[in-house]
Amino acid sequence: MSRHVQRMLSNDIFLTSHQSEISGVTEALCSQSNAEQDRIFDHVALVQLENIMNEIFARRAENTPVVPSWTFKMPSRVTLNEAKRQAWFADLANDDVPLHKLGKSVPHGAKGHDLLDLLQSNNVAIPRAVWFLRVLGANETVGLRNKPNYNPTQYSIYWANVVTSYLKKQLAEIALPSAPRLGLNIKQSFKGVLSDPDTRDRWVSRFTYCLQLLRPFYVDGLVDRRTFLLWLVQQMVTCNLAQAGFVAHLADEYLDGMLASRALTKPFADACVAKLSEIRSSAQGQLVQLDALLVTLLQRICLTIPDAFVSPNTWAGHSSSLTSALSGTVGDHSLPGDQRQREIQQLLLENLSDIQRRNDAMLFRNLPPRALERLGSMVVDIQKLNSISCTTDMSKIGFFPSPSCDPSSSVFTEKLDTLLTWAVTSLQFGPHRPLAAATLLGQYCKRTASRELSCATLHDYLFDWLDTSDVAADSANLRSVSALFGKLVKDSLFDYATYIQRLVARSEPGLSCSEPAESASKHREFLRWIPLHNVTTSLLHQRKLILYGARARETPEDVCEREMRREIRAVLPLVFGVTLPHPFTSLSALHGMCHTTIHAPRFEQVKMFKEWLLPNYKKFASSSDKFDEAVVLQMYSVLVELLRCTCCYGSLLELSLSVLSQTSHAGVVAAVGEVFHRFANVWTSMNATSGITNALYSSHVVWRNRGMQVKSLLALLVEMDGGRHLDESARALVAADISSFAHALAPETAMGDTVPLVLPEILLLAEDSKPDAPSILANSLWYKYRTSLDWGWKVWDNTVASLRQVPLMTDDVLKRHMIALQYAQFLLHVDQHLPSGIDEQVLRWFLGTGKGEILALTVDAWDVCTVVLLFLCAHGALPSTTILRGLVYPAWTQLAKIMSEHAQSLTTYIQSANALFDCLILRAEPQISSTLGNTLLDVHRFYTRRQDAFSELHFSFLAAEMPTLVSIEHNVFVPQHLRDMAKDLRVRTCESRQFRFAAYRDLDVIRRAFEQPIQSGSIDETLFEPLVNALKVILSDSSEGTDVNTFLNSGISSVLSPWRLAATAVQLQFGLRQLGRAMANDSTKQAASASLDKMTSVLFHHSIAYEEACFIAEMVKEIDSAVAEKVYLFTILDEPFIHRLPLQFVNNGMESLVEILGRSCSLLSHVMEPFRTKGSIFQLDASCQERLGKGICETLSAVETMFTATGAEESKRLTQSILFVARLLQFKLGFGGTWTTAVREQHEMLSSTLFRLALMHASGSSILDSVAYPLLVDTLYFVIDELHSQSKSSTSDLFKYYPNISEQELQTDLPSEYYRQLCTLLPHLPPNGVVMNLVHAHRDASGHLVCGAPVQNRPWEWVENLGEPAVEEDAHRWREGPFKNASSLSLELFEVCRTGEHIPRTNPLRDDDHEDNYMRLEGDVRSFEGGLSAESIYRRDWRETRLEAYRDGQADGGVSLTGKGDGLDEVGLLPVFPAQNRSGSTGAGSRRASPASSVKSRGSAHGTVSSVRQSPGSTNKTTASDVTEEGSTSMRSGARHKRKANSDDEVEIVEGPLPTKAAAKKAKSAKALGKRR
Repeated sequence: MSRHVQRMLSNDIFLTSHQSEISGVTEALCSQSNAEQDRIFDHVALVQLENIMNEIFARRAENTPVVPSWTFKMPSRVTLNEAKRQAWFADLANDDVPLHKLGKSVPHGAKGHDLLDLLQSNNVAIPRAVWFLRVLGANETVGLRNKPNYNPTQYSIYWANVVTSYLKKQLAEIALPSAPRLGLNIKQSFKGVLSDPDTRDRWVSRFTYCLQLLRPFYVDGLVDRRTFLLWLVQQMVTCNLAQAGFVAHLADEYLDGMLASRALTKPFADACVAKLSEIRSSAQGQLVQLDALLVTLLQRICLTIPDAFVSPNTWAGHSSSLTSALSGTVGDHSLPGDQRQREIQQLLLENLSDIQRRNDAMLFRNLPPRALERLGSMVVDIQKLNSISCTTDMSKIGFFPSPSCDPSSSVFTEKLDTLLTWAVTSLQFGPHRPLAAATLLGQYCKRTASRELSCATLHDYLFDWLDTSDVAADSANLRSVSALFGKLVKDSLFDYATYIQRLVARSEPGLSCSEPAESASKHREFLRWIPLHNVTTSLLHQRKLILYGARARETPEDVCEREMRREIRAVLPLVFGVTLPHPFTSLSALHGMCHTTIHAPRFEQVKMFKEWLLPNYKKFASSSDKFDEAVVLQMYSVLVELLRCTCCYGSLLELSLSVLSQTSHAGVVAAVGEVFHRFANVWTSMNATSGITNALYSSHVVWRNRGMQVKSLLALLVEMDGGRHLDESARALVAADISSFAHALAPETAMGDTVPLVLPEILLLAEDSKPDAPSILANSLWYKYRTSLDWGWKVWDNTVASLRQVPLMTDDVLKRHMIALQYAQFLLHVDQHLPSGIDEQVLRWFLGTGKGEILALTVDAWDVCTVVLLFLCAHGALPSTTILRGLVYPAWTQLAKIMSEHAQSLTTYIQSANALFDCLILRAEPQISSTLGNTLLDVHRFYTRRQDAFSELHFSFLAAEMPTLVSIEHNVFVPQHLRDMAKDLRVRTCESRQFRFAAYRDLDVIRRAFEQPIQSGSIDETLFEPLVNALKVILSDSSEGTDVNTFLNSGISSVLSPWRLAATAVQLQFGLRQLGRAMANDSTKQAASASLDKMTSVLFHHSIAYEEACFIAEMVKEIDSAVAEKVYLFTILDEPFIHRLPLQFVNNGMESLVEILGRSCSLLSHVMEPFRTKGSIFQLDASCQERLGKGICETLSAVETMFTATGAEESKRLTQSILFVARLLQFKLGFGGTWTTAVREQHEMLSSTLFRLALMHASGSSILDSVAYPLLVDTLYFVIDELHSQSKSSTSDLFKYYPNISEQELQTDLPSEYYRQLCTLLPHLPPNGVVMNLVHAHRDASGHLVCGAPVQNRPWEWVENLGEPAVEEDAHRWREGPFKNASSLSLELFEVCRTGEHIPRTNPLRDDDHEDNYMRLEGDVRSFEGGLSAESIYRRDWRETRLEAYRDGQADGGVSLTGKGDGLDEVGLLPVFPAQNRSGSTGAGSRRASPASSVKSRGSAHGTVSSVRQSPGSTNKTTASDVTEEGSTSMRSGARHKRKANSDDEVEIVEGPLPTKAAAKKAKSAKALGKRR
């Protein structure tokens, strides 16, 4: 035990004892009387006590020493000889030599790069090198500090240029080998600085040292941040890929400073994207790390300042690269992402989406689909209906809305109106339309059966259309309307009885035929014409009563029926048991004999056919086997023609299926098959292909069982099935039969027989008159050469050679034609002996060696060959497309290209080809021979073959020949009669309804056919206008006029109706392209420009409805850039608009102008969208840019002036107008062109105006607008970026076109998001962390603190404090050193005053203690504070008594502490009382390092933010700036191990005086401390 009496005391005991004392005093006071209490709290006594205390404090302040004067002296420069200078730098490089020994003066000598090289070669430590360079810089700026315009950071700009040029010099040593020059035989060798180990190590050492110096330079402001970052951006722009790796790593370290300004970040991001594109295009897979680093840099930019990517032109050029980079994975790809990484990724994707949306909005790309409402929907529906062909699956046509849609909605009624009108209008083509409409409607009713689309509801819709439709009321459409509603009545979709009842119920006038025609109702004709199926007698009587009255004994229908029966009996006598008929040789003869039947109302036609003719013919068909096949075919052909002329396709189908199932004649089966093929579109529209296919299959099975194979039946069966109707077994059977049939005709052998080139037996056929001679010859040749693959080709070649000899055999034309038919029969048999027919062999001959043979044919030989070709075509051996593609089209192509007077040699060929085309495509009654008799069956066969030329597979070839015919018409080397013939053929072809039906089925085929020769350059420019006229003949029933806008100026309502709008759009597209080419030619430019102005005026200036104009604008997107530019200039740069725009604001007429011009801009945006999407921007000339720029600039300036003097409502109106003008400016900026000085000045003014308008709309005190502000800011970005891109200087100031205001000038009521965004536009970077939020202050007369200007950073004047040399002290006694004001920052700047208290000395620990060498007690730290005002007397007494006892115990060395080394900390740590947490106390967050502190202290000060305040804590903190670094480090390390003492066993209180004993290690510690400096 110690000689002192000790006792344990815990904090709880201490607090409890003092609380008990306080409570005792309180009870004593409360027990006193009121008089005694008044005497205790006497006011006079309190005032006297206060005066005494004030006097005490005043005397104490008077006796407190004042802060000494500032005695800092900057080390001076001296000139040393080389040896001393080397020695001095050696000491500087030696860390054991303290800087205070070198700090009196520094050597004067090397500068710039040489100085950096000197420091690097001596390997001077970075902190010591920074001190040396700071002192040099301070000496350089001494003479400038007293000048009026002195800038403390000016030398930082100079030093930034030194450092950056030093880095640039080193980067320049990294070069890439130059590409070898073509044609120069020079051997090149390349050796880079990084390829040799020695040079690489030397380069890396220098570069690394410079980067290490750069870090403290940048942090302390020794290099100007703006200058350095500008250089860094410029380096990324100009460096090569080898240098880019170093620059990218450098940028990665200093990117945070760059992200504070869009002026720096935007060009840097552009450079990164460019380098990324270069890597991925030229060095893909080689620079993986650089690629990843660039992606990371772009992602950091996107996360921090996404506005750097809001640049339309950058986005237009690099959107794919940016999207790939910014949507990539964030962080390490090999590690699974945590929650934070996923959140960053999500934020990145959100920013990317916002960037894309804003850029596309300014580029007018990805515009929302224009809602064209009914017009657009109708056009789409009409195109869908017109696309119905023989291969269409009607069940998959989604014409009506989905079954979930309400049938009573307007969508259904509009589509129903479109369908019914399409089915009957004369503006559409094809007899299948009424049947298709009924099929689609029936299918929709079946799908919606569960939704109860009742017959009554559908009947109401149909009745309303029939009652109100103008198309239905047109007498020209009466037959189509009756056919449509007859089919609807047959399918129970329209109730005829309810129809009559409804007419009667509303007392429809004019229904009776006895009433005059002037008062007749249109429903009279509907009742008269609509046919009935399976009708009751009462309904017929009711119909008759309404139409003809009750007293009518004989009606016109009865008379018509009698006449029809007479006519039909005359043309079909065999059906009714009369003698054999006379065969019809022409259609006109049959039509003449059946005039009444063909033109009778459809009611009589259907009734006659269904109830009388078809039953009689079925009886005839059941016994037709006893008649000759030719007679049966004649009867069948006559009836087919009658049913076709009357459009009774339902009866025709019923007839054909009945004949197919009953006949035993192969020829009749082939005729029925031709009917199915010819009207394939009709059967598809009726949805009857499945029944036809099954019937054909059944017939095939029957004939197969008879041991016969009908080749045409098998081919038709495969065509009608289309892989949809037959089951798998049936389809497999058909395929097996076809395969076996082909194998039987052409057995496979190892080597086929060789067919001789000349077959004389073919020539001898001309002299063989036996009827079976062609068949015998064909069989013999097949038997000989069936294993040869080309025997059909050689047979055809020999046949043509033989036909050339026929005119030499006889002069009789009739005999020639008979011989030709002999050969035709022979070739027909040959066709039946070839598995794939003779078609392919003949086409190959036409396009090969046959070209010379054809040119050698004479007129007579052509006459013979034509008979053969037409016979083979009629009988199906040669399709019409083979003759057209092999003979006709090549002839036209040759004639169109002829460029000399040798066209006479082609005259015979051309005339014969034209005759073939006329017969195959155009002639109403084609015939095989002009001398031999023709049959009705042959005519039907020609019509069947004609369908092939208009099919989807072959129509493109026919359409492509129309421009060829135009070329022939305008070829001056072609004889006039051939030119006239070509024009006649073209016009007749284009005007035929069959051609137009195929054209409207797919209008793109026509467009491509007319564009292809222009794009390929195969026609002259003079033919552009005739081509436009030829296109009009197809699409608009007109060949008049030469201007492209003629069809818009005249008959505008017809060409812009939904039924012609798609065709009009195709014509407009082609015409505009023609105008674009004409404008490229100086001779035609003026006329084309005038024509284009007329068209634009019609389209954009309210001559047509807006919806129609929108649709036309959608259709003309693919126009040429020259035309688009002309349209743009005519619409936007209209002279009246430009002059009227600013005045409209003043005269309050802006709304009307915005509405007018807004419509035009909306249309133009869709017209120009393809150019923006493809990145092809046409150029605007300078005058156009000046005019539009002037109008926009004056408008925005005018509205800015008006904003300050308007109310809220007027401000909203002005804002709407500003938004339009801003969008107009964006639209204008999207087009290229060289800017003049005037245009550049306009846009510089616009940038300032836009910034001020954005501030107006961002301020909460005026008119905060969350729509206008973002749009104006984005427009400002667009303008600034364009100004930079148009700058002619390669090293332009990146901040030049940004707003030149300070952050203090921004409004204080800005939303935080807008404030941060606007700060990135300012030209000044955030201040250095040393002076951030630090201002000069002074006290006014009343003593209040007044804040002044911000503190400027003086990095070259605030030199590190090197301290003083350590002084040897008594080991047993410590003395407090003198108070000095010797740092580079005067303490007067912080209003420092001395408190009279001392800083206690820290006690060293025992030698055997294994913990920290020093510890800082909490009492020592608290002694820095003004304790009298910060804590109560009880707490102060408790702290001071415990601390003194503790120190004495440590000095004596006899105190035994329990626990380990941290027990000392437990004793030293005092409890923190709530009252101690006052505003006057200084916490850890409020302490900041002095700007003149050591390197480590300065580094720790960055990023801290504190306010300027007067407090004892801050004063003492500043005074303590001379404390050594070791002391502060010990304090920080000791504070990490402190904890509270919570029990009495942990604390010992030593009573009594303690002897003072000096610590053994005190002097040693002080010595080490001084040496450290």
